[in-house]
Amino acid sequence: EVQLVESGGGLVQPGGSLRLSCAASGFTFITYVMTWFRQAPGKEREFVAAIPYFGSSTSYADSVRGRFTISRENAKMALYLQMNSLKPEDTAVYYCASTRRYDRPWDQVGTYDYWGQGTQVTVSS
Repeated sequence: EVQLVESGGGLVQPGGSLRLSCAASGFTFITYVMTWFRQAPGKEREFVAAIPYFGSSTSYADSVRGRFTISRENAKMALYLQMNSLKPEDTAVYYCASTRRYDRPWDQVGTYDYWGQGTQVTVSS
């Protein structure tokens, strides 16, 4: 059974940092693109960052580039998102997702085969 389980969310003040984790199981993690999406209340799910299995070619949404860093540990089947300089507009449920469809756009929800249940991030003073 495929599972993606996110953790690390919480309440943080503007300017603060959080590190999200996603624990994967039930599939060949090393061959998949791993990605973070987020969804704020009343908004569509949006792309945050992606990292392919070879790890050297990451992709970021313009809104988080320079503040967020995506990484993965293939031996641990783990995905991470280091979030710095957090802003209130970063408040959302954050989801990890995976796909082997390297020929599809990585920033599109429909590209992904598996999803986690999400973890809430709230940025507020």
